[in-house]
Amino acid sequence: MLNAAFLPTLPLQDVERASQLILRAYGATGSVASSDELRLLQQELFEIQKLPEAWGLVIPLLNHHDENVQFFGAHTAQVKIARDWATFPQEHSESLRDLLVQLTSYSAGIGKSKLILRKLFVSLTSLALRLVPQHPTRWPEWILHCVTSFSGNGASAENVLDFLSISAEEVETADLTGSSKSRMLDSMKDAIPLVVQAIKTSLERPRDETFLREISAALKCFQSWLSFLPTGDFSFLIPVLIALLDPKTDVIFVAASDTLQEIMSKSPLSDGSGTKILTEPLLFWLQLAGANIVDSAVQFGYTDDVSYSLCKLLTAFGDHSAAYVASNIASTAPVTLLPSSIPVAIPPSELEKTKGQLSQNYLRLLLAYTGFPGFYGVDEDVSEMTLGFWYMLQEALWNNDYYFPDGEEAESPQQSEMGDQSGVAKSLYVELLQVLKRKITWPSTGHTWSKDQIEKFVVYRRDVGDILINAYYIIREDMIVYLVNDFMDRLRSRSGDSAQGWEDIEATLHCISSVQEAADYAKVPRLEFIFSPQTLSQLPTTGNVRLRRTVLGLIAAYASWFQVDEPHATVVSKTELLMSSISYIVQSLPDQMLSLQAATALQNLCDANKSALAPRIGAFAELHAGLAQIPDSEKCKVMESIANVIQAIPPLEAIPTIEVIISPILSRLFEVLQSQNVVPTEARDICIIQLGTLTGIAKGLTKTLSFVDGHFEDVEEDKEFQLIQAARQDPRMVQSRESILDAIRGCVKMFNDAETAQALNDLVKAITSLPSDVTLISLPAPPVLEIVCFALQRQPTASWFALAGILTNQLVPATPISIRGEDPERTERRARTMKDYEEQAGVVVGGALPVILNASLSVLGTPGGMENNPDIVQEFFQCLSKVAQGFIQNFYTLPPGGLDALMQCTIRALSLQERYSLVAACTFLNSFISRTAVHSVEAYRQHFISTYGRAIMQSILIGLAGQAPRSVTQNLIELLSGMLNRFVTESTIWLKQVLLDPSFPSSQATLEDKERFMKAVVGSKSMKKTREAAQQFTLVARGLEGTGFGYATMSM
Repeated sequence: MLNAAFLPTLPLQDVERASQLILRAYGATGSVASSDELRLLQQELFEIQKLPEAWGLVIPLLNHHDENVQFFGAHTAQVKIARDWATFPQEHSESLRDLLVQLTSYSAGIGKSKLILRKLFVSLTSLALRLVPQHPTRWPEWILHCVTSFSGNGASAENVLDFLSISAEEVETADLTGSSKSRMLDSMKDAIPLVVQAIKTSLERPRDETFLREISAALKCFQSWLSFLPTGDFSFLIPVLIALLDPKTDVIFVAASDTLQEIMSKSPLSDGSGTKILTEPLLFWLQLAGANIVDSAVQFGYTDDVSYSLCKLLTAFGDHSAAYVASNIASTAPVTLLPSSIPVAIPPSELEKTKGQLSQNYLRLLLAYTGFPGFYGVDEDVSEMTLGFWYMLQEALWNNDYYFPDGEEAESPQQSEMGDQSGVAKSLYVELLQVLKRKITWPSTGHTWSKDQIEKFVVYRRDVGDILINAYYIIREDMIVYLVNDFMDRLRSRSGDSAQGWEDIEATLHCISSVQEAADYAKVPRLEFIFSPQTLSQLPTTGNVRLRRTVLGLIAAYASWFQVDEPHATVVSKTELLMSSISYIVQSLPDQMLSLQAATALQNLCDANKSALAPRIGAFAELHAGLAQIPDSEKCKVMESIANVIQAIPPLEAIPTIEVIISPILSRLFEVLQSQNVVPTEARDICIIQLGTLTGIAKGLTKTLSFVDGHFEDVEEDKEFQLIQAARQDPRMVQSRESILDAIRGCVKMFNDAETAQALNDLVKAITSLPSDVTLISLPAPPVLEIVCFALQRQPTASWFALAGILTNQLVPATPISIRGEDPERTERRARTMKDYEEQAGVVVGGALPVILNASLSVLGTPGGMENNPDIVQEFFQCLSKVAQGFIQNFYTLPPGGLDALMQCTIRALSLQERYSLVAACTFLNSFISRTAVHSVEAYRQHFISTYGRAIMQSILIGLAGQAPRSVTQNLIELLSGMLNRFVTESTIWLKQVLLDPSFPSSQATLEDKERFMKAVVGSKSMKKTREAAQQFTLVARGLEGTGFGYATMSM
């Protein structure tokens, strides 16, 4: 008899109402509910489930004749236990436990559907997660209790195994910590003998009509329990699993294969252990049976369920046993199987195998899948699965001391038994190279691949490129020799001027390009044959887009090779090779389909070889003259490339060349800005192109690396810096910079759209710099900051605020560096120069700060302004952080009301829900507080403390207590620590006032929790202790203390 008297009783009409709602939403009533109607029905059912009386729905709905209604009854039990357990009377917990076990046992016994049973099994496990961890436990031996009840009521073995699977899955993902987790895990360990026996019985049972379902359930149960099972409790089942790998029964084969894969990835054997009980028995099975499956699949070019599963098994085996394979790749040591692992009815002669033979057979099978017939993503989908193994094998070979530099040999007692490991590995990877080169070869023109298939194949080629690097680490320079020879042989064997048949050559060049990052240029031979004028002249210059794109990518990848002196004698000089490569690139620049790759290759070559190209700067005149033929989108990169070469010319000599490339741009800009006849949209497009080209020049003239770190004292003594400064004083360069400023000013005044603003932003970032990176056309920060402030007044945007921050940072005085033994007079002169610079910079920032503040408040001060403009909030506060770092005094000299408006805005920002806005506000306040405490006068400090200190502390604590997103907890803690360290006495008072204020937002934190938190942080000088206390307070206040989710998601 079911004892359900403790559950609420619902009127019959309410139960009928719920049943009708379920039938209307999900039942086969002949009429399908519309999406809107279905949403309303689901919402009403959800509201019913939320009622305290909904516990009373479980039994009536489970007894309904319709399975949809029964399912909802089981689902209600799960939902109520998971969501509403806190409201359930705890004195009835055991009664609910017994009732739910009886309901589930009865349902399993009468054969209810698996969907319903699954819901009931989840409900039981959810209840166990509530009762078992209690001390003392309120459900001892819960798994045994449930299984005994199920079996006693006639449940099938399949149902019992399904319950065991679900219980393991639910417990493994449960949100438990500490002692609760330990007790729950102990209950799982207590059930291990029962579980293992149930699995073993099902795996060894006679075959009948229910065999397939039961054995599938047993294997699924085995997989679910692997994380709980010690090796000794399941190792005896591994031979049984291998015996189930019978291709005649594909369902069982796949299930057994999946289980072995789980053992190799998730069990205690996942670290590569289990050589005798797992690795070598599987290798024998692959030798005896697996090879036939692979050979058949390759022969017919088709993977069925069995061969696909075998590929997954081979890949999992590689992940598990790569170290074993690497160690024994050529071993002559015999393999001796344990008696329990010897296959039945196998002649003894078949078992006489060496470790090397078994390892090489495995590698042959995996390589067969790697080179599976057909094109990946079109004809087959298994080859990509195996790629990761070749990386792991290369790493394992290296870890196994495979690679001995300069032909050295390692002395080892086992050397003779290991065999020719190096030779076998090298031969293997040469074969892999040949296979992969074939696999990445495009089909001939005329294929009918879809766009998705092409994209998938492109990604596959990129992944293969990564594996080719691993092959290079084994084959070394011989790989380049092989590929270059292959390329040259194929090129020589081509007949006539046919535009077809370049696919094999393209694949070879792709392989060479892919291994560039691993190549040692000082040792790599024969590359000069690819880049020679004779070779490049034989490659097509029209059509054949794919081949030409690959050649351009190859040149870009090996751009720095041209500057390395090779020990191998070459007929053609590196400079000639360089110029022939540039000529090939220039031919492709006008082609719309290749201009991006060509411009990138030119940029890489010029950047890496600027010194070699500088004497030949005149050769770029033709390129500059033909700029009009190059697509607008790539002109910027082309001009950056030319400017890169100019960078290597002495500054005074570079002035005429810079004038030549800049003057046409400025002339075109002024022509458009002053013209009354150009359509506004056309004028805007022209200006954007010219600004982008000027940006490219500015980038090209800027050094990539700086050795002076931007220190004012360093660059003042640097000879190159002095040469640049002298050249900057040339009237031609002075006039050029003034013209650039006028052009920027004109564009800002004339245009107010996002595209032009972005182009101007990019230009300003490129053409302004720290003193260490100054070029002949670098603009000083003050006049540019003035232009930016004008733009902010017209339209405050995040990008303009970001620029204001960059320019302000450039104005921040560098930290003085004392130079030992320096002449005192020079030291004094440097100090005066620095002081004058600081005063001038302070005046500039003092003029810009009110404009920046007013512009931001015009947007952020409006209702919803902060919430609707998170990008502006973020960049605004980041800009202010830079101001605070170097010019804190300027905040206190703002016009009346300015500082107050800023602080009120900042305090409001601490209540935002958008993460990056809040982080930026915290960062600014941290900088402001730090600099105020250290670098401001006492009157300013006292004003800040008395006016804003308590409000800031209140915002921090409210945020920690639950108002702010958890992702910004660390930022709030850092801000709290800054307050506590800088304003010790005042912060102690504010903490107590805020936390004990009755108006403090309600949370899960009690008075004791608050006092504990205050005691921990007050007077603590350790950031670590403050962080730990604040994190604990946050978890408590949010109700996450003791939960796995709370601790797992805690930012550290």
